[in-house]
Amino acid sequence: MAECSITSVQVLNNPAPYTDPIVLEVQYECLSSLQDDLEWRINYVGSAESDQYDQILDSALVGPVQQGTFKFRMEAPAPDPSKIPPNDLLGVTALLLTCSYKGKEFVRVGYYVNVEYTDPELLDPERPPPNPPIIDKLQRNIMADHPRVTKFPHDFDNEPEQMPEQQVEDMADDDVLGDNDNDEDEEEEEDDELSGDGEVDVDVENVQPQVNGSSVTFSAGSGFTGFTVQGKQQSQQQQAAEMDTDMQMG
Repeated sequence: MAECSITSVQVLNNPAPYTDPIVLEVQYECLSSLQDDLEWRINYVGSAESDQYDQILDSALVGPVQQGTFKFRMEAPAPDPSKIPPNDLLGVTALLLTCSYKGKEFVRVGYYVNVEYTDPELLDPERPPPNPPIIDKLQRNIMADHPRVTKFPHDFDNEPEQMPEQQVEDMADDDVLGDNDNDEDEEEEEDDELSGDGEVDVDVENVQPQVNGSSVTFSAGSGFTGFTVQGKQQSQQQQAAEMDTDMQMG
């Protein structure tokens, strides 16, 4: 079990105008004290075409890290629209809350975000949308009820576990015999649905928000390592080891 885990995240101002700050209230639990600080980041995916448009909206070091349950608030500025391709400003994208220890990420909470106009005149399907987009007329809706949690293996302050010598030899023999049936299980990433109380349910595979009155289906992979946004493929270059599927809430 991880030394530190997120127990809840609340999006405090949602939906909100696009230009408003993004405010998250984060609660986390540590099973023991840690030597260094935790680094928290809020990332905004600017385009599904390339990660060069991603923006780190806020970054904070939290410490000293003691045993117990703690809560803090992060307030990040709105994404800079000038750094996002105009065609990607509206529609569906993603917001990521990540936490790292000693430079290594160990948990990520991802949310789909829908950006659209709320003015009926700008929603008229018979009229072309403004070009360039009118930023002051945009609304940002973070789908806070459908988070996707990805956990990554981390040793924290512990020494990496050493595999017994006999077990190493047995595994080597299996490789010689071509017994690789469990390879996929060894690099399996699991997703948890984060909520305010109770336990985590692992069943969020497709979310169907309303965008301008029509349904947009997300073909989501595991914890934002692969997902489709407006028909485009977005990839993150990280793999997670097999983790527990349940997380207790504080």
